[in-house]
Amino acid sequence: MIKYNEILRLQSQGISGRGIASSLGCSRNTVSKTIQKAKEMEIAHPFKKPITDGELEEILFPQKANLPTQKQPDYDYIHKELAKSSVTLSLLWHEYCELCRSANEMPYMYTQFCKRYRDYAKRTKATMRIHHKPGEKLEVDWAGQTASIIDNITGEVIKAYVFVAALPYSSFSYVEAFLNRDMESWIIAHVNAYKHFGGITKILVPDNLKTGVDKVSWYSTTINKTYHEMATHYDTVVIPARVRRPKDKATAEGTVGIISTWIIAALRKRRFFGINELNQAMKIQLDIFNKKPFQKKEGCRLSVFFNEEKETLIPLPATPYELAVWKTATVQFNYHITVDKMHYSVPYEYIKHKVEVRITRKVIEVFFNSNRIASHVRMYGKAWKYSTIVEHMPDNHKKYTTWNGERFILWAEQIGSNTAIVVRAILSSHKIEQQGYRSCMGLLKLADRYSVTRLESSCKKALSYTPSPNYRNIQTILKTGSDKFTEDKDNSSSLNNSSKESGKSTSNNYGFIRGSAYYGRKDDD
Repeated sequence: MIKYNEILRLQSQGISGRGIASSLGCSRNTVSKTIQKAKEMEIAHPFKKPITDGELEEILFPQKANLPTQKQPDYDYIHKELAKSSVTLSLLWHEYCELCRSANEMPYMYTQFCKRYRDYAKRTKATMRIHHKPGEKLEVDWAGQTASIIDNITGEVIKAYVFVAALPYSSFSYVEAFLNRDMESWIIAHVNAYKHFGGITKILVPDNLKTGVDKVSWYSTTINKTYHEMATHYDTVVIPARVRRPKDKATAEGTVGIISTWIIAALRKRRFFGINELNQAMKIQLDIFNKKPFQKKEGCRLSVFFNEEKETLIPLPATPYELAVWKTATVQFNYHITVDKMHYSVPYEYIKHKVEVRITRKVIEVFFNSNRIASHVRMYGKAWKYSTIVEHMPDNHKKYTTWNGERFILWAEQIGSNTAIVVRAILSSHKIEQQGYRSCMGLLKLADRYSVTRLESSCKKALSYTPSPNYRNIQTILKTGSDKFTEDKDNSSSLNNSSKESGKSTSNNYGFIRGSAYYGRKDDD
């Protein structure tokens, strides 16, 4: 309402129109129109009898006073409807406008409608239920106060961190203790909390801790990849509380304080020797806490949850979320990546590319630019095993997939017994038999270049040096021709043996053996 009394009073004191407008916080046009209209109707301050601003408006501007007034909304009804899931002020305003049109009354514009409702909420102190709709949010946090367990061997007191989850509408809560606050504990706590509630909320509100949020900014927040994957599995959305804004998750903050008293403090005199034992005791205290009657309204957290909120929760998925760890790996030249000392193949086209690896208890998945390019059953046991899919191999490598150790040994036996021994030695020298296939292939291919006889001879010579020769040893012997010297020596030994058997000396057959004439003696005839 414009303060017509004040405008005319200040004008009678000689204050300018600009000064009146500045003092009363209204426009200069309003001041000038009011003063001009008062002069025309010969109305001046002071008045003969007290008169209100509304009465002055009817006298000075009768056409404005006779305008139809807007229909007042039913704010109590609006407040109750807002507590229901998916109901917004915008929807209620549209319903209010339809009601006004059917009654031939003028509605408030949307901005005025919202402002007047907020004023009503402030006057009645009813703001708390505006944001608390059944099944809409789940607020989670770590309690500041810790519990403790005792090592039954050393007697050391070990801290136990308490996870708290609360539904703002009913205040129904869940708590669980963990020995650390890492990603695994954080995810397991959420999975167990959803199981406890028997359903999922539309929104998940955590704090800005590192296990939940990678990067925080005013305009956008980057959610941890594992945490986001868990939220996707449960068809919910993570909306972290703003930094240093505890009221964004007031229910969890309040529940943390109450639980610190009703559960952690209540168990302070008891001694626990394991985390499971502590959680069993906390579960009993939690049940008492959820059944504790409200002080200012009827019922308890448990009754409100089952009567009003449980039906609004999203059903749980068929299987609970399985914790997955992400890492970055580079595809090696053998088109494999390494995870926990195990090798898993990816398509050879991605050699030397960086890929993202999702690791679960049962499966290894490989992603490139968010597209899955490979999947393997996770291997355990002896290290350095290979999981290779034939489709991942280049065409010229696929022909080796039909090879095995027995086939190489059979091929080597056709060349000679010494070659077969060397092939067996090469295969047994590797942790994985397949690692020796290339060496065996290279060794047997030497027969095409140097002949089968020389390869067998070289293997025999190598075995005389070491019981476990390799491909390089045989290749060096063939390149240097050492196998030929072995053949000459063998031939010489055979010749000497035959000469001795015939009774003839073989000394004259070799030029480097000096005869008796060299020493000044003559051979006896």
